Amino acid sequence: MQISAAGGMKRGSLCKAGNGSKSDRSGPCRGTLMMLVWIILFSSVCLMVDGQMKISPETVQQWAVSFGKEIAALSAKYSGAKLLQKKYKDVEGVVKMEEVNGEELVKRFAEEMEEMLGRKMKSVKRLAEAAEDADLYHEYNETLEFEYYNSMLINTVDENGNPLPLGGEFLLEPNEHFNKLPVNTQQSNIQVPTNVYNRDPDILNGVYMSEALNDVFIENFQKDPTLTWQYFGSSTGFFRLYPGIQWIPDENGVSTFDCRNRNWYIQAATSPKDVVIVVDVSGSMKGLRLTIAKHTINTILDTLGENDFVNIIAYSDYVRYVEPCFKGTLVQADLDNREHFKLLIDGIHVKGEGKVKNAMKESFRILNEAATLGQGSLCNQAIMLITDGAMEDFQDVFEEFNWPERRVRVFTYLIGREMTFAENVKWIACNNKGYYTHISTLADVQENVMEYLHVLSRPMVINHDHDIIWTEAYMDSVLFNTQAQSLLLMTSVAMPVFSKKKETLSHGILLGVVGTDVALKELMRLAPRYKLGVHGYAFLITNNGYILSHPDLRPLYKEGKKLKPKPNYNSVDLSEAEWEDTEEKLRTAMVKGDTGTLSLDVRTSVDKGRRVLFLKNDYFYTVINETPFSLGIVLTRGYGQYIFIGNVSVEDGLHDLLAPDLTIASEWTYCETDIDPAHRKLSQRQAVVQYLTGKEPDLKCDVQLLEQTLFDAVVTAPMEAYWTALMLNTSGIDEGIETAFLGTRSGLMRFQRYTGIEKRVAKSFLTSTDKENMFTLDHFPVWYRRAAEYPAGQFLYYMPRQDIRAGRIVITTTAVTVTVGKKTAIAGAIGVQMTLEVIESRFWAIVAQPNDTDCSNVEGVCPLRCDSLDVECYVIDNNGFVLISRQRNNAGRFFGEVDGSVMATLIRMGMFKRVSLFDYQAMCKMHSHSVSNARPLLSPFYGLASALKWFLSNFLLFLLEFNIYGFWHTEHFADAKPSFSVSSAHKKKGDILQPCDTEYPSFVYEPSVKETNSIIKCGRCQKMFVVQQIPESNLLMLVVQADCDCSRQHAPITMEPKEVKYNASVKCDRMRSQKIRRRPESCHAYHPQENADDCGGASFISLSASIFFMCLTFSALFS
Repeated sequence: MQISAAGGMKRGSLCKAGNGSKSDRSGPCRGTLMMLVWIILFSSVCLMVDGQMKISPETVQQWAVSFGKEIAALSAKYSGAKLLQKKYKDVEGVVKMEEVNGEELVKRFAEEMEEMLGRKMKSVKRLAEAAEDADLYHEYNETLEFEYYNSMLINTVDENGNPLPLGGEFLLEPNEHFNKLPVNTQQSNIQVPTNVYNRDPDILNGVYMSEALNDVFIENFQKDPTLTWQYFGSSTGFFRLYPGIQWIPDENGVSTFDCRNRNWYIQAATSPKDVVIVVDVSGSMKGLRLTIAKHTINTILDTLGENDFVNIIAYSDYVRYVEPCFKGTLVQADLDNREHFKLLIDGIHVKGEGKVKNAMKESFRILNEAATLGQGSLCNQAIMLITDGAMEDFQDVFEEFNWPERRVRVFTYLIGREMTFAENVKWIACNNKGYYTHISTLADVQENVMEYLHVLSRPMVINHDHDIIWTEAYMDSVLFNTQAQSLLLMTSVAMPVFSKKKETLSHGILLGVVGTDVALKELMRLAPRYKLGVHGYAFLITNNGYILSHPDLRPLYKEGKKLKPKPNYNSVDLSEAEWEDTEEKLRTAMVKGDTGTLSLDVRTSVDKGRRVLFLKNDYFYTVINETPFSLGIVLTRGYGQYIFIGNVSVEDGLHDLLAPDLTIASEWTYCETDIDPAHRKLSQRQAVVQYLTGKEPDLKCDVQLLEQTLFDAVVTAPMEAYWTALMLNTSGIDEGIETAFLGTRSGLMRFQRYTGIEKRVAKSFLTSTDKENMFTLDHFPVWYRRAAEYPAGQFLYYMPRQDIRAGRIVITTTAVTVTVGKKTAIAGAIGVQMTLEVIESRFWAIVAQPNDTDCSNVEGVCPLRCDSLDVECYVIDNNGFVLISRQRNNAGRFFGEVDGSVMATLIRMGMFKRVSLFDYQAMCKMHSHSVSNARPLLSPFYGLASALKWFLSNFLLFLLEFNIYGFWHTEHFADAKPSFSVSSAHKKKGDILQPCDTEYPSFVYEPSVKETNSIIKCGRCQKMFVVQQIPESNLLMLVVQADCDCSRQHAPITMEPKEVKYNASVKCDRMRSQKIRRRPESCHAYHPQENADDCGGASFISLSASIFFMCLTFSALFS
């Protein structure tokens, strides 16, 4: 078999593979037909081993230059970038360039935030005063009859069409200020949890008394129209909310929301606390008692917050820590640790004899050590004892560790109906300033656990210290079951409400908590993006170092098609977002409430982590007075360093601002539209026009931002005429050119649709749903941020991620600058969006030498053609993503996945650099573990017994989860649709997601290496490739030998994140580590006047003895 010399292969003998000599063709062919077949079959193998294709680097360079010129001319023509740069060049003489002063900026932002939050605090104080005065003059009436608006029952009727009791007509209208939810701004209404009887005398008296808050709610809203939800959470369980809403029940038709479980209530009701939960796991605690004990522990955990510390000890014959890693210490009760404890509690088992003495000693030891070492909350300390009886003589333990000061309060929970040891258990609580409760059913748990909060609040109530608290960030999706509210991060400010009646002063009666919410995005509007620059941003953290707001905070994850909050979304530490701060200098300074500055070299990413940026960031930070929060801002050198200020007349600017191709950032605040209700339906552009035309002179507007916007509107105005002229040109628009666009630092955007919607591939590009390519509260558009990384006038090309692009599209963009003296600032970015076919067609036309090419002076394959089967040709960008390939489905993929051998060689040669990035907010799959297979080997009766036991236990839980007393009152269950829900243990097995840390690679081209070529040895063949930079772009051209498969020797290189696995020791150290935090300033742990004799008693809820006995019998039978 003969191969053409133009093929670039040496010829070899079938039986002399590797000798490089010509085949002997002298003499007649003496082979048989079979021999010819063998020669044909094996010749290609021998040729691969023997020969090596040669690709001319000069030819590839010529192609790269030609292609670069073509796409640069195309981009320049349809974007009009040169014209825009000229327009900004023309005004350089009249603009003023200013250096951004980060220290002044962060101070000003903090003062504005302090003023805003101060208004919320004043509103809450007015509510607290009104509630206390109303209670002072209210006389409790055991037989009070009072109709109120129950938010679950309003606007609903029975089968006869009559309004339900406690319901009736309640006017609701959608309101822009409240996320377009139907509300009543003239009236509050009441929510009562399903397990609380809504006509209980305590509820009726509390609701009647708190009617006085209606006028204060309305007055507050009039004084501060930026207020959102205002509320009063009563200690009896009802929740008064303004404005009134229709409460949406859960999927089971019930309302499980209990305001007393919310963090704002718990933090306001008590000072910080150290809690050791001691649970009895002796043999007598089996069955229902263990179920109640677990539920009690979980309920206690739900009453703890990030300013509290906790540990859990289980005891029987011996003492053990539920989490061995936490032995001998207290850990912060943040969401992560609370959820971790709940998982461990679910797996505890009972065995042996209960010996509480050693467990109490260990608990006191932990608490004493924490106080001595200055760890924990340094405030309240409590032991929660959960048991079905205490038989030992334990008085000497208290004498040794707690008396006479009784610094540690002991709360006891007697589990089960057995009362034999009730006096012992009560004695423990009453002699240690605690509280005793008897929990006989699951329905008892909630109310009885809440009693300890009332005891801890006594010193604060007696002192009448109204401490204002601020919560960590949270998404209260339980509160309003709507899409608009459930995805909104907020913080709450709250204050306790006390009884001022003299006769109950020593009892320290907590009436409840008043509060209001602050949407964090509204707070962050006070740190406008245009002042921070393309890569700049602002962020907020709490006194514990947890993030309140940060552009890199990702609180949601996708489960199926639903967005859900991550389990640890509100306990993400600053060090997990600003992970380049390895020594945590920034975090430490901010947590301490310092004011200062810090510089860091950071690796950050855009486009969902696919593309890495190397930035030099300057951090400026300060505390927000009267709050536990600290504010930080980031200015990036070279981008956030300078800002230019231009000035034009309002008439000129307004004329251009009204152009149909112009928009401004809808999420930015050019003018405050939320102060006056009449302005709430105005878009930002409408508000600006109304203000500038004098129609709404009272609008509060950002004058500096308006000046910059008007200036940009005038300077960019010629682009409209330029783009229109291209549209009207008789030669027409190249097919596939879809949209020209520009954006400026003021949030102004212009765009021209060259293609109608019916023919456009990228139908969503630059629409309201395309958040990544628009100016938002968190970031500049991706194309703007990426353009800022390249010299002005040099176009950058990339394919958007597959999950956001509508089809095979390319975006090309370049920066536009303004220079005054030696100071340069980015004025904006301009570009074109086109289909991939536009540049593909030009590429394939260039990369094919004609057949009559003069190959006399060419070493290698000639004519070289990319449509030949001998070679594969690619265009990749500076992050290694494929734009052009013969295999159409390769477009958008990382090149390392397409050809791992070539990508590995490019990395080894230094043309590409691998950069490790970290994600400390990732979610990883956790495979559920199957149970032991030994059980099915038992008798068939076991299967039946197990099924029966499961049914009875679930039936028992159903009965006990409701107050049986409520069945006598039909309105209590109006509209309720109870249904059985299978526990998580019975859910379909499969992969579930849990928080984790991941490391993932990003790749970046080293621009100093313009070209390279190499040969890769792959077993029996060798692969040559040539790489050439495409001038004036971020692209590279690759021509690779196609007939050598290296996939066995070189695995694909992927960008898939890998979970960072920690060994048991490291994991434990991380869990135990106590980061620096700033403790709340106030602490109310003790008051000499408090009534310690009020230490509890038994609580019973009627339940059919026959049903209870039957369930216990079957439970015991099948345990």
